[in-house]
Amino acid sequence: MAPISRNPFTAPGRPSRGLWRALGEVTGGALLMVLTQQVLGGRGASGGIQLLLGAVALVLLAVRRRFPTMSLLGISAVVGLLPTAGLPAAITAYSTAKHLTAPRRRSAVLLASTVVATLACAAFAPGTGLGSHPFGLAVGAVLAATTLIVPGLLGSSGGQEDRLLRALRDRAAAAEAARRIADSEARTHERSRIAAEMHDLIGHRLSLISLHTGGLEMALQKESPELRDEATLVRRAVADAMRELREVLGVLGPLGRDTGTDALTDTTGTRSDVEALAEESRSGGIPVELTWDGPDLNDRAAQVRRAVHRVVRESLTNVHRYAAGARVTMLVTHTDSRVDVLVRNGVPPVAPEAETGLGSGRGHVGLRERVALLGGTLEAGPTPAGGFAVTARIPAQPDPGASLAAAGAAPRESPSEPRSGHSPAGVQHRAVKALSGLLGLMGVGVLMVCGLVLVSHASPQPHPRNHQPPRIGMSRTMVEESVYGDNTAARAAAAGREPAHPESATSCMYSTYSFEDATPPAEGAGRANSAAAGAAEGPDRLEITRFCFRGDTLATIDRFTVPMVSRTPPWESR
Repeated sequence: MAPISRNPFTAPGRPSRGLWRALGEVTGGALLMVLTQQVLGGRGASGGIQLLLGAVALVLLAVRRRFPTMSLLGISAVVGLLPTAGLPAAITAYSTAKHLTAPRRRSAVLLASTVVATLACAAFAPGTGLGSHPFGLAVGAVLAATTLIVPGLLGSSGGQEDRLLRALRDRAAAAEAARRIADSEARTHERSRIAAEMHDLIGHRLSLISLHTGGLEMALQKESPELRDEATLVRRAVADAMRELREVLGVLGPLGRDTGTDALTDTTGTRSDVEALAEESRSGGIPVELTWDGPDLNDRAAQVRRAVHRVVRESLTNVHRYAAGARVTMLVTHTDSRVDVLVRNGVPPVAPEAETGLGSGRGHVGLRERVALLGGTLEAGPTPAGGFAVTARIPAQPDPGASLAAAGAAPRESPSEPRSGHSPAGVQHRAVKALSGLLGLMGVGVLMVCGLVLVSHASPQPHPRNHQPPRIGMSRTMVEESVYGDNTAARAAAAGREPAHPESATSCMYSTYSFEDATPPAEGAGRANSAAAGAAEGPDRLEITRFCFRGDTLATIDRFTVPMVSRTPPWESR
């Protein structure tokens, strides 16, 4: 069983390399948030809270594969407080919807994330600088629709498409495997029928020949001893033919099951069996040198030991037939992963007869098929020195699917097995996915910005929360509610053009709001400034109201005007 990954930045079972991918995604998410901040112009929270919310959004983006539901709900709440986290939220919504297979759970998670983002934006709208609660509700609805619902629907469609393609590939692979298995079974049935016919016809004839030869041998035992030896030779030849016929019938049996007589013993293919084959060749005049490297094959599967036995026996038989008297070296190397068999003979002292040639090659074809059944390979061919070499590489643990593959039914690939990303097709596929993702993010960003702009233009101008006009003696909080905070533009316009600050004032606030029932300016400079401002009012001047505080209490209210930027070009004003 594969170990379960405990890396929170990757999905269960994925390798630790996902950590680097998560770091890259965090970096990309930070860049997207900075770009959105520049486009939106500083909407939402500010300062340390903005940095904290941005860090939370990036962490949730990184762990979305490990905790998809929690990440989507968490980043939805962050979007309600920090609209600049919209693009990371879109990536999280797409990934979560793509990997959630249950339709009801996917719909519930998307709906819950939409509600969380909308309510969070509406509830914290005054604190984040968005204004009233209704306006925050509208902004939250736009953010939820563009950064959560749309990417979630796209991710759901993409996930269903991927699952459908995998199902179609599995179905096609299963149909192809079934067809090949049917073909293999048909061939096996035909081989079995041929074996039965050979057994019934040739076996019966050989049995009769053996029986009559035995009778002839007994009849000639006294009358013609010199002919009895010939009859004995014929009987032995018939017995050998019957034994070889049984072996052939075993080969013609079902694939993966050898019923030959020499393949059913417990010692077949072991070291003692190979040494016996070598000793038998030595007794026939073939100098054989055997080297065994590694443990014995007693604990290996029967098909592995049979393959080793057949390779050695067929190689030595070929030496007897086509290279009689040649020196033979055999090397058997047994490791934990495979068994290597090398049989090499030198140049025979006497050239083979012309009619023998190099043989039909059917023996090597059979050996190659037998080794291929186990998932191994066999190479046979002449050596540069003029001899011949046979090299077999047999897996020590046969592949269960190798027999099926050799029979014509290719083993099915695991659906979860990823395709190689280093092939040209894999690189092209990844490039297309990356380009599609980039275009999708651009589309989501455009939708989000357009939605926020439309909501901002459709919303009414903000009204002061405290409808009472500012009066001397009010607290600073009440004045801020009345004029809706300090106006930085008015402060900048008044710089260098405002009357002198009262000596007792500790701080001042600037505004362009005018209240008809406001308390008249304070006596002294305030009244003079107000009169001068009224005299100088014109279409190209801006009226500014300055509220100065003594501690936390409103002390003076000064009204004055400042010139606005002229819309007439300099060359026309001369």
